[in-house]
Amino acid sequence: MIELPFFTPEHRNLAQSVAQFAAREIEPHAGVEEDVEGLARHFVKVLAGAGLLNYAVAASKLDTRALCLVREELSYSSSLADLAFVMQGLGTFAIARAAPDHVREFWLARAANGKAIAAFALTEPDAGSDVAAIKTTARRDGETYVIDGRKRFISNAGIADFYTVFARTGTREDGRATLSAFVVSSKMQGFSVVERTSLIAPHPIGEIAFNECRVPAEDMVGNEGDGFRMAMETLDTFRASVGAAACGMARRALDEALSYASTRKQFGRLLAEHQLVQEKLADMVTELDAARLLVYRAAYARDTSEGRLTREASEAKLFATEAAGRIIDSAVQIHGGAGLVRGSVVERLYRDVRALRIYEGTSEIQKLVIAGQLMKEIRGLDR
Repeated sequence: MIELPFFTPEHRNLAQSVAQFAAREIEPHAGVEEDVEGLARHFVKVLAGAGLLNYAVAASKLDTRALCLVREELSYSSSLADLAFVMQGLGTFAIARAAPDHVREFWLARAANGKAIAAFALTEPDAGSDVAAIKTTARRDGETYVIDGRKRFISNAGIADFYTVFARTGTREDGRATLSAFVVSSKMQGFSVVERTSLIAPHPIGEIAFNECRVPAEDMVGNEGDGFRMAMETLDTFRASVGAAACGMARRALDEALSYASTRKQFGRLLAEHQLVQEKLADMVTELDAARLLVYRAAYARDTSEGRLTREASEAKLFATEAAGRIIDSAVQIHGGAGLVRGSVVERLYRDVRALRIYEGTSEIQKLVIAGQLMKEIRGLDR
C-alpha cells in the first residue's frame, strides 16, 4: 500500500519509523488494562518525545496522509495509544483554525510537546448525532461567558488539561441552537468531572459539567455562531483517519489469523490448508485492501484538493470501520476457542474495534451524509 502514488518519500519514511516506534514503545504496553488514565498520559509523553504529536496538532495545514499513517501504525499495537495521539488533534483543530493568536500559540505548543492533554467536548446526554440539539449554554456577562450544562462520552475526561467546548449562545428561528466554541481549562472554577465511564474496552472517557463556569471572552474560538461549522469541519477532517485506525486493527487481526492458521493443525492439516479458512483469509485481505484504498484516497484528496471532500471521508470511515469489524470477527473465528480467551490479541481487538462504528458519526449517519452529498452533486450544488 505504501508504494502507491498516494504517498511521498517522506510519508513512506514516516510509516516505517512509526512502525518501529510502536513496536518498541507501544507494543509492550498494548495488553495493559489497569490504570488506563496513567497509561494514556504515558502514551502522550512518549508520542511527544518522538515528535509524533506534531502530525496531529497542526498550526497550519494538517497533513492528512501523515495523520492516517500514524493512526494506522499505532492502532496496529494499541487503540489507547492511537486515542492519545488523535485527541491532541481533535482538541486543538478548531483552536488552530480560529482562536486568537495568543490563545492558539499557548495551547498548540503545550499540546504538541505533551505538556497539556486535549479534549473535544461536543456530545451531551440528549445530543449525540443531533449536534444542533445541544443544551449546554454560554451567555455573555461583561468580559466573560458563563457556561452551564453537561457533556457526555468525552474522551480524556478527567485527564485533559483543556477542552474545546461547544455551547448554545442563541436560538435560531426554527428552535435549533446557534453554537459557539470555547477553550476551557480544567482548572477553571465551575468545571468538574462528574463521572468516569467504563466501556467494553479501556478508554479514558466520562461526563463533565459546567456550573456557572466563567470563561474569558477572548477564549471564544472564532465568532459567536461559528461553533457548528467548526465542529463539522473538525469531524470532517479527522473522519478518514478513523478509517485508518480501523485498518490498523484489521491488519493486526489478519496477521494474527495468518500466524495462527499457519501453525495450528486440525484433522491432520494446518488450518491454512482448509478451504473454508482460506476463504475467510481471502475475504479478510480483500476487504482490508479496499478499506485502505478508500482511506488513503480520501486523505490524498484532502491534502491535494480544495473543499471539504465530505463524501470521500464518510465513505472511508463507513467502509473501513464496518470492514474491520468483519475482519476481526473472522480472526476470532479462525482462532476458535483461543480467540475468546481474555487478553488474547484478537479478543482485545474484538472489543476495541466496536466503538469505531459509533464515534465521530455512526455508520448510519455516514450513509445519510454520503447520500446527501451525492444528491448535491447530482443537482450541481457541490464541487
